[in-house]
Amino acid sequence: MTRTRLFASLCGLVFFLNLARVIFAPLLDVFIGEFAIGEATAGLIVTLAWVGSSSLRLPTGWLLTKVPRHHIVIGSGLILAASSAIAATATTVPRLMSGAFLMGIASGVYFVSANPLLSELFPSRVGRVMGIHGAASQIAAVIAAPFVALTLLVDWRLSLWAIAVGAAVVTVATWLIASNTEMPTAGRADRDFVAGALSEWRLIVTALAIVGAPVFVWQGLFNFYELYMQSKGLSDRAAGMALTIVFAAGVPAFYFGGDLADRFPKVPYLLGIVGAFAASLLALTAVDSLVALVVITAIVGFVVHALFPATDTYLLDTLPDSTRGSAYAVFSSAWMLTQALGSSAVGLFLEQGYTYDTVFSSAALLLGASVVVLVVLERRGRLPS
Repeated sequence: MTRTRLFASLCGLVFFLNLARVIFAPLLDVFIGEFAIGEATAGLIVTLAWVGSSSLRLPTGWLLTKVPRHHIVIGSGLILAASSAIAATATTVPRLMSGAFLMGIASGVYFVSANPLLSELFPSRVGRVMGIHGAASQIAAVIAAPFVALTLLVDWRLSLWAIAVGAAVVTVATWLIASNTEMPTAGRADRDFVAGALSEWRLIVTALAIVGAPVFVWQGLFNFYELYMQSKGLSDRAAGMALTIVFAAGVPAFYFGGDLADRFPKVPYLLGIVGAFAASLLALTAVDSLVALVVITAIVGFVVHALFPATDTYLLDTLPDSTRGSAYAVFSSAWMLTQALGSSAVGLFLEQGYTYDTVFSSAALLLGASVVVLVVLERRGRLPS
């Protein structure tokens, strides 16, 4: 029962941590007016939050070999509360950027430490737990824009203060619950970061080979999704609705995707998701009517978000106790870097004159080809599982 309460508090904490990563995008117009800055500077604020999320994942993996996982989780909550307060009180752009960067750091530190902890708290239900935890995180992405719109009726700083206060309250609750919970001992065997990561290089490389390209494409797709929908003739409002549908479909996708990851063989399941994503993305490039775009948008959003709990389940349920934290930190850091490059690559092709449909249909075909190759390798027993 205490582990269940701890899990509930972590779901609350991950909600605020993911909200901290996505809250800046709907605030960009406000920042441009408030601080008299240009679009490039405003965009840098968002970038810093995501750079912060990836920057300390490897050091956190090393720290996991020295410090209990739940201590680092609580530390990430404290970082989030303090950094959100810094951003909320910012009167200069450098201070706002510092707050955004630190808010991103908090999320990166959290995910690297909390995901292995959750897999060890509930070792027989890793997929289901990762799915519910991911759904709690995804809800933040869905409500970010309307939440900001609501706080703007009072003051834009209210949205950041809400994160600061919420993170502080949930972090204290997590600390109190963890103090009365018998924590798992599995992570105590993971004491050599470099050796642990190197010993699992085949699993790390395999996971990146399967899911690296899909998240690369996904990052480029969702960041340009509104513009892509507008290029297909949708109004600004309808294009924004389509983006909301993509993220909203992720809430049930996390839950069911994680639950199914416990039931099916992990590598074939991952390859099936990647293949379904490639097929749905290719279908998206072939339609133009509003109804078809809405339906396929929902399918794309559901399929791609199911990939995340399935990936975490594959790694965390396959890695042994002696290397789980170290190897997962290396994978997570590399995976985050892979995602970050997707938007730049898509933007580069678009600037070269290629159309959205050409870029994304080509990406879908390449993903499909990679799945075929990986399926052959999996059938021959060449992929670790």
